[in-house]
Amino acid sequence: MLKKILKYFSIITAPIAILALIAYFSVLKLPEKIYINDSMEVSDISVHNQGVFNTVKLSKDKVNIDFLGLIPIKSVAVQKLDDIKLYPGGTSVGIKLSTEGVLVVGFSDVETRGGTESSPAKVAGLQLGDVLLKVNGKDIEGAKELGSLIKENDTNVVNVEFMRQGCKFNKDIELVKEGEAYKLGLWVRDSTAGIGTLTFYHEDSDTFGALGHPITDGDTNTTFTIKDGDLLSASILSVRKGEKGVPGELRGLFINEKSSIGTIKSNSSSGIFGNTNQPLVNPICSEPMSVGFRNEVVEGPATIITTVGEEGPKEYDIEIVKLLQQDKCGPKSMIIRVTDEELLSKTGGIVQGMSGSPIIQNNKIVGAVTHVLINKPDIGYGIYIEWMLEEAGIIN
Repeated sequence: MLKKILKYFSIITAPIAILALIAYFSVLKLPEKIYINDSMEVSDISVHNQGVFNTVKLSKDKVNIDFLGLIPIKSVAVQKLDDIKLYPGGTSVGIKLSTEGVLVVGFSDVETRGGTESSPAKVAGLQLGDVLLKVNGKDIEGAKELGSLIKENDTNVVNVEFMRQGCKFNKDIELVKEGEAYKLGLWVRDSTAGIGTLTFYHEDSDTFGALGHPITDGDTNTTFTIKDGDLLSASILSVRKGEKGVPGELRGLFINEKSSIGTIKSNSSSGIFGNTNQPLVNPICSEPMSVGFRNEVVEGPATIITTVGEEGPKEYDIEIVKLLQQDKCGPKSMIIRVTDEELLSKTGGIVQGMSGSPIIQNNKIVGAVTHVLINKPDIGYGIYIEWMLEEAGIIN
């Protein structure tokens, strides 16, 4: 009798347990906090992809999700914010960054009188993407400074302080002599520059945000740890149209390298941020726009503001194809498709240099363009604007 009871019990409970696990994993990537504008009520919140078997219950300052309406599996805090106003970007900007220390981007063998020897730095355990900070306790200000510090060393061993994945380490490296000079056997980089697109300007804090994704080194795919940087005015000269398998590109130049329009303070997973030296107001949007948080974004028509020629920023039609679940900052919040025939004829879709172009829906800034799918240049990714506002310090 007991065996029959246990058998029937397992037959009943096993499917429920499986469904409960499915329900749990369906909400695992929901954020810990949802932002809403002060004018909204919690009852207006819609939770995307909460799961078929889950029930959403709204309270004064929380969204509770229960399995079958009975078992609590997720609670999301709701924070009301004053209506944030941003001037949308869409203008092309120049970016110049100097790294903290120097970034290891390659190794080189050393030619000695006895033959070729492997890179001393590589033999000692340094890796591509490591950031060298000090030699024998002295700060490395740049690539030339690194060479000088090695040259003035009076032994064939140096102590190097470096950073790897956010942690600092020290290593003693035995140098190898090439001719009359000791060598580390490294290729390093201390700066980078390029063209991107401004996402927003926040007048109340003189803060800007751009790109929607981090600036990484092309050789190592390492995010630059910046010491300082400048935002510059830029002009687009030509466009290389995107095709299947070949990403397109905006080609431009800095208008005046000696006159920055902003100071870059951070390079994060959600873009670059800093303070402006002057108001960065889009010439086609003279009035600021409200922010649309993730719970306001819906799949369907939207627009982007971007610059693909000398005529300046223009608004183009896109479609938000899919909203993706994210529990932390990241540049892939939504999938978008360019539908504007004019933009498709000019660029083929999304091209390099358009990253940061603001996404507008229902007359609100809801995100920014971040990436293109190489095999489908009309399709790419966008980031929720709230991730960028968190990184910029505009919301907490």
